[in-house]
Amino acid sequence: MIPVSLTSPACLPRELVASPVFLLGRLGVELKRRAADDLEAAGFSVYDYSVLALLAQGACPGQMAMADVLKFDRSQLVGLLDGLEERGLIERRRDPNDRRRHTVTLTAEGQRQLTRLRAVVKQIEEEFLEPLDGESREQLHALLVTLATHHDARFAPPAAAAAAAAG
Repeated sequence: MIPVSLTSPACLPRELVASPVFLLGRLGVELKRRAADDLEAAGFSVYDYSVLALLAQGACPGQMAMADVLKFDRSQLVGLLDGLEERGLIERRRDPNDRRRHTVTLTAEGQRQLTRLRAVVKQIEEEFLEPLDGESREQLHALLVTLATHHDARFAPPAAAAAAAAG
């Protein structure tokens, strides 16, 4: 083991290392930077990926609903959708029941690009979680979902969300 002095930039205070909040924050910053860099290298943003992933679940009932689900500013979403539409990745159509709304769907090219982006994200996950075995990864994911769901019910797994709604 290489001795590290307390003045070395490589030495973090034990108090910080002992704090799950500090560790999650640091890891989150690193993951966000890495995802932004790798997705940008693929020609997309983290926001583009979020929109495409949402649309992969099916047509979205409107742009305002999309903004709300993704917690994006509505004007920001319009710009993102404009860019994705120009690239032929999504299609917007007027809702025949409400001409003020547009439904948004993923095109075949959008699905192909999403498949590509999923591979990029999977590679980031594999590299970042490399020190953990499969069981540890599953445990980490379960714990993160529990925390996320506690703070935002939208993170609840589908079965849990259905049970909560029923009862």
